[in-house]
Order: sequence, then C-alpha cells, then structure tokens
Amino acid sequence: MGSVLIDGIGELVTNDPAAGDGSPLGLVRDAAVVVDGGRIAWAGDRPGAPGADERLDAGGRAVLPGFVDSHSHLVFAGDRSAEFAARMSGQRYDGGGIALTVRATRDASDAVLRRLVARRVAEMRAQGTTTVEIKSGYGLTAGQEARALRIAGEFTAEVTFLGAHVVPPGVARRDYVDSVTGPMLDACSPLARWADVFCEPGSPHAFDSDESREILTAAARAGLLLRVHGNQLGPGPGARLAVELGAASVDHCTYLSAGDVSALAASETVATLLPGVEFSTRSPYPGARRLLDAGVTVALATDCNPGTSCTSSMPFMIALAVREMG
Repeated sequence: MGSVLIDGIGELVTNDPAAGDGSPLGLVRDAAVVVDGGRIAWAGDRPGAPGADERLDAGGRAVLPGFVDSHSHLVFAGDRSAEFAARMSGQRYDGGGIALTVRATRDASDAVLRRLVARRVAEMRAQGTTTVEIKSGYGLTAGQEARALRIAGEFTAEVTFLGAHVVPPGVARRDYVDSVTGPMLDACSPLARWADVFCEPGSPHAFDSDESREILTAAARAGLLLRVHGNQLGPGPGARLAVELGAASVDHCTYLSAGDVSALAASETVATLLPGVEFSTRSPYPGARRLLDAGVTVALATDCNPGTSCTSSMPFMIALAVREMG
C-alpha cells in the first residue's frame, strides 16, 4: 500500500492542543493529512504537506478521528419493541427482558447472526465509528457464548465475554456462577480479550458484589482484561469493585456516590457513560460534568442492544451528552 495525501481539508480535528488554533480539539484549517501503510504519517497545514504516491481532494470537508464505541451488544436476534412500549407507559426497566433476546439468539443460525452483526457494524461505520467493542451475553451457555464470541471476532479484535449478563431463568444462581467461572470461561477465554459482569445487587437477574468479584477474578486468572456493568439501576458496588480489581472501565455510572466518584478519580478506571440507555429507559442521566470536574476519565459509548439502547449512532450519544449531561 502506497502513501496517500488527503488535502483540500476545510477543517482538521487533531485533538492536539499544541496544533492549529490551540484549542483542546487542535483545529487546523486549510489542512492536509498523509496516510502511509494504513497509519497517519503526517498532519498539518496544507502548504507544508510532504509528497505522497497518491492524492485525494477532500473538497473542503471536515476530517476528524474516528469514533471508538467501547460498549456494544451486537450479536443478537429478535427485538424487544414490546418492552420499549411498556417503558414508555411507565414501567421500570430491571434487566428481565434480556431473557427474551437470549431465546431469539439461541434460535438463530450462525449465518443469520453473522448477517445481523455485519449490518450493524456497517451502520456504525457509516456514522463514523472506526473501532467497536462487541460483547457476548445472549447465549448464556458455554457453547452459545463461544459461538457469539467467534462471530464477534470476525468483526473486531475488541471482543468481550459477558457470560455474566444475567442468571438464566430456571438455573440456580450458584450453579450458574460455577458455570461462568468454570466450563463457560474455559470455552470462551481463548476467544475474547475482555470479560465483563452485570453487577447490580438490586436486580433479581444480575449479580451481587461477591458473585461479580468471583467471576472477574476467575476471568483475570484466565488472562482476560476486565470491565464492569455497574451502578445502572441504583447505587451499588460496581464502580468500587471496578477500581479495586483494576478494571479498564465501569460502564453506565447512572447512580454514583461521592465516594464512588473519588475512587474513580484516584484510579485509571474509565467511567463509560451510555446516554442512549437513559434516553430509552427514561432514567436520570449520569452526572458527567460532576465526573469531569472531579478528574475522572470519561468515555461515551452507544450500548447498542435490542432492549435499552437500540441505536448504533455515536453522534447521537455525543449530542445527548452535550445537551443533557453538560
């Protein structure tokens, strides 16, 4: 692959405050970019651009870095439109609808799931997402979770084992935790980079603090990096547990105490906010400005899923974050 000069850029976002206008976005106007071997080799003012093997004219358009969607559930079949209608009439979300998607996903063939994931990833690409994380979590058996991870791995390297999404109906909690930390983990850890757990003691479907710690500790021993679903449905231990175990992120963060915020600020754990969920469930938005002012590293993601945030649009997440979350 030869080098490519992209010029005619009306406005370039570098995210380098030392570049361009000196703002946090590092805006450069009348700009150019050189790509070589699939990587950005140079960026700056158009008159100073080096030569390249090929030239593309951006025609005065803006150029900015691709979005990173670090939380999505793309391997699923079916829909939960009835659940959405129920929430719009005032019913509260508690995580129970996940079981409906589990049934539909188990019934779908590999070819159908692959086609659905491809369509969803294409939607993301069209809206500027260039890196996407994809979780399992709608199989909830060793074979079904491994199948979901294999399909997800065809589309991204950022694959997350979420066998601990919910406890399936009709399965004893202790038996299911033993499965997630035993045969299911054995089958799935070679296929994933990350492990995640839905830590919500207030939900009858999710996992409490002790169960979550056990699952995450086993995943870490198996060589997986950690993430946590936490503090979505009410105050809880998710954020503190993520910090304690050195998880890369705690996602949702809808209900955080002052102690949670302080713990996150003193750690390297990212608070990933998912405003599409609050939009769809009519829940309060997380206090993003409070987190930023405290020094917490904050990320945004879509949580694209069939029940609580059925959208693949990072631009929509950004719009919600600016308008609703400061």
